[in-house]
Amino acid sequence: MRWSSVLKFVLGVFFAIALLATGGLVAARVMMARLSVMPPKPTFPNDTPTKNLAAKPAAKPAVEKSDKPDTAAKPLPAGAFPARVTQSIGLVVRDAPGSEGGSIGGVDFNDRVTVLESNADKTWQKIRLNNGQEGWVRAGNVEQMSQ
Repeated sequence: MRWSSVLKFVLGVFFAIALLATGGLVAARVMMARLSVMPPKPTFPNDTPTKNLAAKPAAKPAVEKSDKPDTAAKPLPAGAFPARVTQSIGLVVRDAPGSEGGSIGGVDFNDRVTVLESNADKTWQKIRLNNGQEGWVRAGNVEQMSQ
């Protein structure tokens, strides 16, 4: 047996192992890239389009005003200010201040609301949503925006 034949065999095996390892790494990277992308949020027929109303207020201003004339006519109390939701999971809107108040809806992260007032111990804030609905949320989860 010649040394050149042995060297060719060893180099061939080494090259084959290197090709298999490289192919495995490339396949693993492709799979990780595909699996790391979040799928789109599913929508269901019974979902309420609250996010669409907040995102597109100019699309149907006349319809909203004609449907709820008393909502647009409600004046803002002194000290009211525009704010946005800073809690990343959103907020539960309740009909009374306190965790014993019943849930009447929710507000998503970064949605704009109007803070109307706070309760006596400043732990809950009364807000008005863009659709005119009013309710209470835990204080400290909204950030005042410049007008």
